[in-house]
Amino acid sequence: EEEARRAADQYSSSTSQQKRKATDKEKADQLQEELVRTQLKYQRILERLEKENKELRKLVLQKDDKGIHQRKLKKSLIDMYSEVLDILSDYDANYNTQDHLPRVVVVGDQSAGKTSVLEMIAQARIFPRGSGEMMTRAPVKVTLSEGSHHVAVFKDSSREFDLTKEADLAALRHEIEIRMRKSVKEGHTVSGETISLSVKGPGLQRMVLVDLPGVISTVTSGMAADTKETIFNISRAYMQNPNAIILCIQDGSVDAERSIVTDLVSQMDPQGKRTIFVLTKVDLAEKNVASPSRIQQIIEGKLFPMKALGYFAVVTGKGNSSESIDAIKDYEEDFFQGSKLLKTGMLKTHQVTTKNLSLAVSDCFWKMVRESVEQQADAFKATRFNLETEWKNNFPRLRELDRNELFEKAKNEILDEVISLSQVTPRHWEEILQKMLWERVSTHVIENIYLPAAQTTNSGTFNTTVDIRLKQWTDKQLPHKAVEVAWDTLQEEFSRFMTEPKGKEHDDIFDRLKEAVKEESIKRHKWNEQSEDSLRVIQHNALEDRSISDKQQWDAAIQFMEETLQSRLNDTESVIHSMVGPSWRERWLYWLSRSMEQNTRNETKQELEKMIRVNEDHPAYLANDEVTTVRKNLEARGIDVDPVLIKDTWHQVYRRHFLKSALSHCNLCRRGFYYYQRHFVDSELECNDVVLFWRIQRMLRITANTLRQQLINSEGMACYNTT
Repeated sequence: EEEARRAADQYSSSTSQQKRKATDKEKADQLQEELVRTQLKYQRILERLEKENKELRKLVLQKDDKGIHQRKLKKSLIDMYSEVLDILSDYDANYNTQDHLPRVVVVGDQSAGKTSVLEMIAQARIFPRGSGEMMTRAPVKVTLSEGSHHVAVFKDSSREFDLTKEADLAALRHEIEIRMRKSVKEGHTVSGETISLSVKGPGLQRMVLVDLPGVISTVTSGMAADTKETIFNISRAYMQNPNAIILCIQDGSVDAERSIVTDLVSQMDPQGKRTIFVLTKVDLAEKNVASPSRIQQIIEGKLFPMKALGYFAVVTGKGNSSESIDAIKDYEEDFFQGSKLLKTGMLKTHQVTTKNLSLAVSDCFWKMVRESVEQQADAFKATRFNLETEWKNNFPRLRELDRNELFEKAKNEILDEVISLSQVTPRHWEEILQKMLWERVSTHVIENIYLPAAQTTNSGTFNTTVDIRLKQWTDKQLPHKAVEVAWDTLQEEFSRFMTEPKGKEHDDIFDRLKEAVKEESIKRHKWNEQSEDSLRVIQHNALEDRSISDKQQWDAAIQFMEETLQSRLNDTESVIHSMVGPSWRERWLYWLSRSMEQNTRNETKQELEKMIRVNEDHPAYLANDEVTTVRKNLEARGIDVDPVLIKDTWHQVYRRHFLKSALSHCNLCRRGFYYYQRHFVDSELECNDVVLFWRIQRMLRITANTLRQQLINSEGMACYNTT
């Protein structure tokens, strides 16, 4: 009985212990659930307060935008920092140097969800999306900052994309995709060229992130052979910056052993002093992973050899590209509220949601900025001290100049070179002015004045046509064209004096300043508005004079006319050669051949030349019956030709015939000055065209002289004052 009593006591004792253990376990579970509920409760309160704070800040920013406080908003610190990174990036590209300023570098395996994480931080679906294919083909630098409106702007564009409108979001995604594809060179799949984008909005954490192409394990069809290695090199280039924060994205829905990016990150940051690990698609991981403890091992940093500052678990939607950011946030919050991982304590509340991730990354970013900027400033100071010491030792007799002394020295050098314009001789000014003016107006003189007048039948009609067209030209175009030429000439001479080499002892320290002064002076300088009116009167008077006083002027006009006509004849010969193709000699010596069209053109040219040989005084225009005759003759030889081609060929053939005839007549007129001076009427020696070219030549000379006086007396001084 006593033994039975003892056994009963032991049984009751063990039963009570088991009940106490069960009760303690239930109490612990209840306390854990209560703790989770309390944390989630305060998390919601915190989010509500942040939302209210965001609305209030938005109102304040909007009031500032409207100018209620009557103060000018300065550029935000993050915008200035981002501009510094862009400048240093260009500097690095040009000089192969590397800055060590912080960026948040987002790396991960392809389709691990890194772009989705970045969109959650930016609170907008801004990136192109694809199903399993590579979408990020170039680094995208995103500068996040706070603003009254949720907008995105590219660095090299002024267009704002409203991120609250689906149409603008679609346009932004399309623009990013276009820029990525343009940056990729032919024969490659990815590019190292960075696309810079700024995103502003209420409540955004201020930071600079760089989204890199996803790391791949295998090169698939359609990719360049070096795609895998190129992506690795781009990732290493960004991660080797000792102050870059590495945001390592791991897909939680696949086996951890399949990840490539963790090994790459551990190589670049073995101590994990600047790495933040993010596990995405935790909702799928919780459903599919047989052992939830593996997720806990990943978040605690025990499964990978990689170390990190912090570990986070996030959910970036259900995989539907049409989901909005608000819908993804609600889904993420609902999932973690009911997640067993959170209830069982495998995950801590500060380790979940993209909101907590964004805050942690921003804090880490600005901490790194403060430290690294101080380091960079100290490094630049040390470099400057070393350079100054080296300069003092190498040039002990030269005194260091302060800012004001350097300014005065640069100003005096620039003004000395501007004054050098006065050393240009009048003859040089007039020669270059006359040459440039004739280059600008020669086509108009030949095509619109001389050739139409030369088609007339007698000298009276010729002179009347010339006088009318010269007056129209002088009234409407010539003075303005002359001022343009003078302005261009002044710019060229001014640029030549500012940029010409100064010898071995020249100090190039002011060269960029001189270039800027030159551009600004040219931009600000304005020509005297009354100069065109005075030029018009002078040019009218010059062109009305027909009296050639001596044989020297007559010969000079003939030479001017011959040079002009010969130049036009050479151009015409070149056009005809390109129309009819290589000659027999060229085909035989250089193994060239004619195309079908060139053969047709050549046969047409020969027919038209026969017509001119029959009638050397043929008018400039081809009659319709003559076109029909040429076409019938060619058809008889088996050549089908279009009337338009016949007229086009005739224009060049007749032009060559006319120019050759004019040159022959010009040669005859060399002995015509005697007849001109005594007003003899001789049809063979009517040299009205020589008189025309003398009038043009005299007008050019007088115009160049007038412009030279304006340049030296008024415009040169105005240019000096502008400088």
